[in-house]
Amino acid sequence: MFQGSRTLEALNQAEFRFDVGKIAAVVLTHAHIDHSGLVPKLVAHGYAGPVWCTPETVDLLKFMLTDAARIQEYDVARRNRRPDRADEPPIEPIYDVADAERALTLLRPMPLDGRFEPASGFAAQYWNAGHVLGSASLELVAGDTRLVFSGDIGPIEKAFHPDPQGPAGADHVFCESTYGDRERVDVTLLERRAEFLDEIRTALDRGGNLVIPAFALERTQELLLDLAHLINAGKLPGANVFIDSPLATQITSVFAKYSAGLADTDDTEIFRHPAFHFVVERRASEKLDALRGAIILAASGMCEGGRVRFHLLENLPDARSTVLFVGFQAEGTLGRVIQGGARRVRISGQDVAVRANIRTIDSYSAHADRSELLAWVRARQPISGSLFLTHGEATGSSALKADLAGELASIILPEIGDTYQLQPGLPAKLLRSTRAELPVAKGRDWQNDYADFVVSLKHQLKGIPDAEKRRQALAQMREVLAAYQSARRGRSDKR
Repeated sequence: MFQGSRTLEALNQAEFRFDVGKIAAVVLTHAHIDHSGLVPKLVAHGYAGPVWCTPETVDLLKFMLTDAARIQEYDVARRNRRPDRADEPPIEPIYDVADAERALTLLRPMPLDGRFEPASGFAAQYWNAGHVLGSASLELVAGDTRLVFSGDIGPIEKAFHPDPQGPAGADHVFCESTYGDRERVDVTLLERRAEFLDEIRTALDRGGNLVIPAFALERTQELLLDLAHLINAGKLPGANVFIDSPLATQITSVFAKYSAGLADTDDTEIFRHPAFHFVVERRASEKLDALRGAIILAASGMCEGGRVRFHLLENLPDARSTVLFVGFQAEGTLGRVIQGGARRVRISGQDVAVRANIRTIDSYSAHADRSELLAWVRARQPISGSLFLTHGEATGSSALKADLAGELASIILPEIGDTYQLQPGLPAKLLRSTRAELPVAKGRDWQNDYADFVVSLKHQLKGIPDAEKRRQALAQMREVLAAYQSARRGRSDKR
């Protein structure tokens, strides 16, 4: 499922570029919605085959897919009610809860290291990816061609999980590149907790709330792990932690189920600490911002939906409050805009001033950084065909390609919709490309620029001291827009 700017997210509504009826099987690497979120759309378009994943992923998706469907239904209904959309056609959800529930019946569990046949003529095996609960890399053999898909790769010495693994000697390897251009400072769990503690104390000393946009899967549980250790050590006396996400509450119960196999957890009670308050009802959520000195963990991690947007509306204008980012913020997302230093943002059609203290901790990332990605790729060699660098912004993928250029003969940065022929021992061959359709969908889009323009327009106009000149400025803006519309009509008439 595409996540980022509105233009990029619109690709979720587009028709599939393949015949759904020809798919024999779906194989998932992990439960994150950017990897699993369009499975119900496949089902809505007639898919009824198996969906393979690890047992932990099965348990997580029981909550995540239905939650994704409910969020779509809610967000679509809310956007359709907005006054500024009154003259626009209604938006339809990509799929509904019924589609998600049908998708759940197709899930087929397969543990790590177990060989299986996802479809006739294919042999497969999962390998630990060290990213989130149940995450895996995939080794897939089709005839004489051996492929390895990284999925998302976790960092070395990550909480809960062992270091990533995988086979060597594939024909073609597909590797994520999220942090392909970034190095993080290596920190131990104790050092990470010390940094987190400093941020919490500083935030609470300001007298306001600490709002942490956190992904419901893994990031919330890592934060709870550290908060429990800090509270138990007497370093956060009287702390009140509110987990304002029904989905995070459900996922935490899955972590408790598998806690015996997780590193760094003393027992299941780490997720049932008396200082933790799991907020389910929306009315209770709305009352949280009447508090002061609360620690609020709310989804979504990039601020693109969910209850965190309500908390941002209430807390961003308050100079006493703090917003702490603990995860990657994709370009074009609200989280990236706030993190980038915007003084005003637009949330749910409202112009919001940013007076809160904006902070970031990088040590909670669930993704391998540049050095760790390079090490993972090198451990997969020899690669006799091509290395595909996927799942990253252009800067990350390009940087990783440059680092590996002298080691591999064929490194490819594929675009959405590209079709390749894969053969054993030979570089991949591009058969079809749709690259010309995609530049507007990547990174920031016109809607990001529009939001920036709208929230600053009034203040810029007030900076013009003469009222008549303000009117002239507005008239000139209208003339520019009219000129673009006129030019477009002229091109249409010529066609």
